Amino acid sequence: MRVLIADDEAPARARLASLLAELGPPWQVVAQAGDGDTVIACCAGGDVDVVLLDIRMPGTHGLAAAQYLAGLSRPPAVIFTTAYDQHALAAFEADATDYLLKPIRKDRLLRALQKAQAAVASTPPTDGDALTESTRGGLRRIPLGQVLYLQADSKYVRVRHDGGEALIEDSLVSIEERFPERFLRIHRGTLIAPQRLSGLHKGEAGMEVALLGVSERLPVSRRHLPAVRLRLKSPG
Repeated sequence: MRVLIADDEAPARARLASLLAELGPPWQVVAQAGDGDTVIACCAGGDVDVVLLDIRMPGTHGLAAAQYLAGLSRPPAVIFTTAYDQHALAAFEADATDYLLKPIRKDRLLRALQKAQAAVASTPPTDGDALTESTRGGLRRIPLGQVLYLQADSKYVRVRHDGGEALIEDSLVSIEERFPERFLRIHRGTLIAPQRLSGLHKGEAGMEVALLGVSERLPVSRRHLPAVRLRLKSPG
């Protein structure tokens, strides 16, 4: 089982790595991260099975990162590791497998990892939920969990995803109808992945949303502003 250790304190990461080394196979540390944005980048490709995730980290905090991970086509199991117990309810609302308080004991870590292993094994892949891009070499599938947002572009839809951009021969309306729970309309010509929504800000021309993993902000129309605000209040 491939494990990512995420904590903004190097000694804490070293402690967890040492415990995992003592536990041995099947647990293998494949990456470490000091902030939520690095967690997202490491997990986007589906190469992580379990994330040991601190909550209080710089940039994207642990709870927001977990909400993003839950939307991946192959989500890893998340075990929160923190010194604070007041976040437990929010952690489980973010689909956490377990919640460990520091200092973490080896036997307690093992039980959490075993729960995570069972959760990963029982979660069916959702790679069938994908958009399709036509290329010169054939067709390329873009899993919905990797999609950040979609924008109408003449006769096409421009798809911004973790791996870059693509143009697909589809319409926003048909995508919205096929995947009603996966995208949120913020403008006549824009759909976003709601699990990537991180904030609402006032721009020069009106309100704009910020998304995890995207530097630019996207305009929100007045018509769709209430739905965006509701989503921010109830991210689950």
